[in-house]
Amino acid sequence: MVVLAFPLLFWNEGRAIKTRKDLDQGAKECVSANAATLDSNNEGKLVHITGKATSKGTLRDEKFQVSAEALKLKRVVKMYQWKENTKTSTKKEIGGKEKKTTTYTYKKVWASGRIDSGKFKKTKGHENPAVAIGSLSWAASPITVGEYTLSTHLISQIDNYTSLHVSKPENEIEPIAGREVKYTDGQFYLGEDEASPAIGDLKITFMSAMPTDVSILAQQNGNSFSPFTGDSGTTINTLTVGTHTAQSMFNSAQNNNKLLTWGIRILGFFLMFCGFKLISAPLAVVADVLPIAGSIVGIGTGIVSFLLSAPLSLITIAVAWVFYRPLIGIPLLILAGLGITFLIMKIMGLKKAHS
Repeated sequence: MVVLAFPLLFWNEGRAIKTRKDLDQGAKECVSANAATLDSNNEGKLVHITGKATSKGTLRDEKFQVSAEALKLKRVVKMYQWKENTKTSTKKEIGGKEKKTTTYTYKKVWASGRIDSGKFKKTKGHENPAVAIGSLSWAASPITVGEYTLSTHLISQIDNYTSLHVSKPENEIEPIAGREVKYTDGQFYLGEDEASPAIGDLKITFMSAMPTDVSILAQQNGNSFSPFTGDSGTTINTLTVGTHTAQSMFNSAQNNNKLLTWGIRILGFFLMFCGFKLISAPLAVVADVLPIAGSIVGIGTGIVSFLLSAPLSLITIAVAWVFYRPLIGIPLLILAGLGITFLIMKIMGLKKAHS
């Protein structure tokens, strides 16, 4: 875990810097285009376009006789099934042993897909059957914004789904896995009694994404779009529901980059901290001859692991920044050095106190 933390932290800093550079490049090179007019002068350029995404024709789920004049249609299937919950408690005993007790409880829930009951601790009486019919989605083709046709990647980013209240089918729906399909208040039910569901019963609902205003950042490719690649390799190929300026979209992308960067930094630090904690764990086990002594040593090893992980994480980040951005990396390196110096002084102080 300690070894993995170093390349993860180093890679993350390089990724963050490259992404930020390419987003800055994109913001400078981006041109605003009018969705109503196809301008050949923008061919191969990063463009910002706003307009209403529309489509022609009707999407239809033949199985349930549901149709909608929408950009997307989604069938959502949930099954009533068993879910296992676990709770583990640890108790230290005299002699250094740890007694772990795990409690397993089972609850009936509505959930998408099938929870694998074969992995339950107690499978008997908690078997989940196969899902008789799965969730499914449809997307209109083509979907256009003015004179432009959206690429598959941009279509996948349309997410303005809302619940669709479906009408009662004109014809009787064929049974599924030998079971009758019932229509109730805009949705379908597969089972005997919706008020008292049984394991294996299904609820089938529908959602739709209707025509809506969208904002796009992508490279113009004929009358469609393709990814724009910055000098550092980051691609820009984004659709956001709603009307947004190019600047606000770039600001949002920069913020997402910062959040991801900090998330990976925390993950790297956590990996390193846990690694050092595991390395020092035998000390706590030896001290566990008396449970209270083991607890005290355990707290001490946790503090030491933190004091090791924090400066080493900073050093790794600083080295990456020295490699990519020296003016920021060098001060970070100095800060990490001060942290290690403080740790060494503390250790030497403890040695003197015990001598």
